[in-house]
Amino acid sequence: MTLDYSERMGSIKASEIRELLKLTQKPEIISFAGGLPAPELFPVEIVKEMSAEVLDEMGTQALQYGPTEGFDPLREKIAKRMKKFGVDTEAKNILITSGSQQGLDFTGKIFLDKDDVVLCESPSYLGALNAFKAYQPKFIEVPTDNDGMNMDELEKILESTDNIKVIYVIPDFQNPSGRTWSVERRKRIIELANKHNLPIVEDNPYGELRFEGEMPPSIKSFDTEGRVIFLGTFSKTFCPGFRLGWTCAEYEVLNKYILIKQGADLQASTLSQMILDRFLTKYDLDEHIEKIKAVYVKRRDLMLKTMEEEFPKEVSFTRPEGGLFTWVTLPEHINARDLATKAIEKKVAFVPGGSFFPNGGNENTFRLNYSNMDEERIVIGVTRLAESIKEMI
Repeated sequence: MTLDYSERMGSIKASEIRELLKLTQKPEIISFAGGLPAPELFPVEIVKEMSAEVLDEMGTQALQYGPTEGFDPLREKIAKRMKKFGVDTEAKNILITSGSQQGLDFTGKIFLDKDDVVLCESPSYLGALNAFKAYQPKFIEVPTDNDGMNMDELEKILESTDNIKVIYVIPDFQNPSGRTWSVERRKRIIELANKHNLPIVEDNPYGELRFEGEMPPSIKSFDTEGRVIFLGTFSKTFCPGFRLGWTCAEYEVLNKYILIKQGADLQASTLSQMILDRFLTKYDLDEHIEKIKAVYVKRRDLMLKTMEEEFPKEVSFTRPEGGLFTWVTLPEHINARDLATKAIEKKVAFVPGGSFFPNGGNENTFRLNYSNMDEERIVIGVTRLAESIKEMI
């Protein structure tokens, strides 16, 4: 059978991460590949309790269609929670989405036509790149260091490039690098976006998972003209299986997202929204996040310590202050895809870094996740990975 598919399907390929995760379902594989939260920290018993309460008290409403914008009490709680990011907003500026990934897809639908330009960090989140690629844009990678996107280079690109439509950034514990932007660069990008009349999509799945230091204000907190679109999620702080995230934007912009969601899936799950709202009413999410952080900081410290002890001196890696990932750079002559093949033979998985660069190259890099494996498996996995690296060097 031969079917005539749309032109855009030619640019859509399977996510390397999702394909790797299929492989890592085998229990013998030590996986540093996905950005998976630790499942033992999911509040299973509490979710059972909340589910029963919601179904007992509001069962018919919970199983019925709801408004596209989302369950109003949950939207109100999210609006209040945005103050943690330095943003004073209202429920009318919140749209509940099916994970923040849906917000990325909607961004492409709203802003991008074929050959439009997306500016992003180098490297950048693979899931966002894949979401945008469906709309056939061009990507320009802005040089990025430990303080975030280089603002001088961004300014040069803005002044010399036509047809830029979106600036996409992950300023807190960036995926894949684990880096966090300085406050100065957060302020500067607002100035440049205002000057060039561009929207900024601020993707913030990890900001609340800070292990040390003060939580910096979000880029949106410096927004003076309503051009920052903030994407948040409960996947890393509650349960990813609920698929609940949110988009926070000025209503004129948010209404475009609402219209797109009406055509995409009508609404996020009413039942999931009500269970989460009940949890936020009866329990302290911040207390739950502290439990998550206490586990993750130990795993980060152990992974970095083992890498310091076992990795060859020619290998460098980032030292994130929070989030889920560290980013590894190998000697230039080593291809991380070849290393991944050798590592799988030792039953260790990770994500090669080349996929995080939309224009290719940088094949001597890879991403490691430290949130999902227990401490014993972290030591074993990193040690085996170090053996593979030494063999290639």
